[in-house]
Amino acid sequence: MQAFLALGQESRLNIFCLIVQRGDHGLTPSQIIEKLGIPNATLSFHLKELVNANLLLVERQSRNLIYRPNADLVQALSDFLLENCCDGAPCIPIKTSRKMKQ
Repeated sequence: MQAFLALGQESRLNIFCLIVQRGDHGLTPSQIIEKLGIPNATLSFHLKELVNANLLLVERQSRNLIYRPNADLVQALSDFLLENCCDGAPCIPIKTSRKMKQ
């Protein structure tokens, strides 16, 4: 799947995670640069790869490009991973407890 190949590169994974966290509001390239410190030319290349893998949607608003996650594909990837994990058995999340510092 092209999406997994695109996410196999650390910078693209970081970009994708940041944009997914932002949700439907999306981010402009300048906001991504501000958050991740990726050079503009490098960011352009990675955004193009993520758009080509259909992981991100891009929309022009005035002079800005807004990048948003492709929610349908994010859901499909999540479903695929959950359906095929734990050798077919239902997944039971492991809860971790943290002791509070006093």
